[in-house]
Amino acid sequence: MHKTIYKISPEAPWRAAEAQGEFTGAPIDLADGFIHFSTAEQAVETAAKHFAGQGDLVLAAIDAAALGPALKYEVSRGGALFPHLYGTLPMSAVRWTRPLPLGPDGHVFPAMEP
Repeated sequence: MHKTIYKISPEAPWRAAEAQGEFTGAPIDLADGFIHFSTAEQAVETAAKHFAGQGDLVLAAIDAAALGPALKYEVSRGGALFPHLYGTLPMSAVRWTRPLPLGPDGHVFPAMEP
């Protein structure tokens, strides 16, 4: 569906995952049994809803095709289809990681491709 999907994460666990070579998930991912991602169109709302007021975040752009059949698009918030990964995220699928700073009106996003 989308070429690039996005993961918002606190920086410390993300950097630990980079060192390990894979991201196994944040606490909510582990509880739900899959890793939550957002499309470019969904990422701003995801940040506002789940990371409001949090600094020290990163935004990672992921090559969706590299995740293969473990990536599923499933109905979630507001009936929209969200990308969910049933497995671990290999760091080899990460296109880039950038800071996601907190501005006066919420998080300040870099340019994202769909």
